[in-house]
Amino acid sequence: MNRPDREALVRQLLEQTPPPVPPDLYADAVRRGGRMLRRRTAARRLLWLLLFAASVAFLVWSLTARPWVEPPSETTPPLTGW
Repeated sequence: MNRPDREALVRQLLEQTPPPVPPDLYADAVRRGGRMLRRRTAARRLLWLLLFAASVAFLVWSLTARPWVEPPSETTPPLTGW
């Protein structure tokens, strides 16, 4: 199919009347869109809550376990009586 034939076919398709749209399509789209936005907002809030809880848990753990302090050496006996 050459270019003029394709252009003619596209023009013919564009000049045809579009198929009728169901009347309740807009209402369904608005309802589904609102539901998607609510779910997305709830998921975002849940993820922020989980991030905050993990941060608090890490802070409490780090303050109680103190992982930056070197543990006492247990490989050599204490030197007494010098």
